Amino acid sequence: MKSRNYERLSPEIAERIRYDKEHNCRPNLGAVSANAKRRIMNEDVENEWRSAYIRDVDKIMHSPYYNRYTDKTQVFSFYKNDDITRRALHVQLVSRIARTIGSALNLNLNLIEAIALGHDIGHTPFGHAGERFLSEVYHAETGRYFNHNVHSLRVLDGIFPLNMTLDTLNGIITHNGEFEMHEYRPEPMDSFDEFDKMVESCYVDEKNILKIVPSTLEGCVVRVCDIIAYLGKDRQDAIRANLIESHNELGDGSIGTVNQEIINNLMVNIIENSYGKPYIMLDNEHYMGLKHAKRVNYEQIYHRDNLTNMLDNTVKPMIQRLYMKLLSDLKEGKKSSPIFEHHIDFVTTNYYAPTAKPYLETEPNQIVVDYIASMTDDYCAELYKFLFPKSSIDIEYHGYFETLDPIY
Repeated sequence: MKSRNYERLSPEIAERIRYDKEHNCRPNLGAVSANAKRRIMNEDVENEWRSAYIRDVDKIMHSPYYNRYTDKTQVFSFYKNDDITRRALHVQLVSRIARTIGSALNLNLNLIEAIALGHDIGHTPFGHAGERFLSEVYHAETGRYFNHNVHSLRVLDGIFPLNMTLDTLNGIITHNGEFEMHEYRPEPMDSFDEFDKMVESCYVDEKNILKIVPSTLEGCVVRVCDIIAYLGKDRQDAIRANLIESHNELGDGSIGTVNQEIINNLMVNIIENSYGKPYIMLDNEHYMGLKHAKRVNYEQIYHRDNLTNMLDNTVKPMIQRLYMKLLSDLKEGKKSSPIFEHHIDFVTTNYYAPTAKPYLETEPNQIVVDYIASMTDDYCAELYKFLFPKSSIDIEYHGYFETLDPIY
């Protein structure tokens, strides 16, 4: 077995961190919860034991859609394997990695946790493929685009107007774990008016999601940790799914080969290059190593023909047909349809603010998008079978025992 290389902080930075802790003079560049803004400022006021960002964490974890993380694809949709990562574990890993870095940098750990746990709550079933297919049909019908970053915000600030802080909402919409950067420098945002304009711009131009950046260092940390959390874990899962035999197939990366090595080395490098600075940064070697490892993942794992073909041939027509059927049922006012009984009724009875505009008055395409994006993988497949029982489209799962010979 190849020996592993677990990097450590330089003696200078390690000593500086120890000294600053002992003398209570650590850099203080983190967000201050007492300054947090909400849409309704006289509600959800922090007190001695629950800060503004702790309240955001609680709102997210107790929100109606949080449970649905459990059965949403992270990368591998068609595997019955409890050891393969689902989105629920991914957000926990992002939170843990980001809080470790945030602790070393003396940032606000509660804000980090809120952003991390909420960043994917608007994700579709069947991962990024489901996101792409939903955006295609939504854009064809309305000229607007769907993006899971933006929809995570909509879940917490629109479908369920939970009066979250601006810092948390900003960190969620700007998390973009598909776009790595050498340096993450926050751009302050002071008002919800400015924020709402940014959100709308992402609906009308799909490229705008690549331009927006977090307003806090905490948001910057979560953004880079989204990549760190999946980079090595997806390789680990690919082995468990028998797509590759070992990490060696993916080459010897400069940032590490196995998951724990990659996580350690990127965390160490971020702390090394970011301590006491108003930005989050990787050195050039680790940044290029991260880019290379991510590119290899796309080439060797995410874009494998057997995965993409299955998604294109099953999930794409499934989502397209569901969309049009549900839109028709909604416009016709077909109250027996699942879009009423399973979605609209659910939304209006689960913590929907009584002073807000009735959800049924939302534009019909948006309601359909809200419903499909909220679905877990299994629910989406079951709904399709329910609505189209004679369809030949079906998902074939890799079962637990398919590689074993029958005993009887």
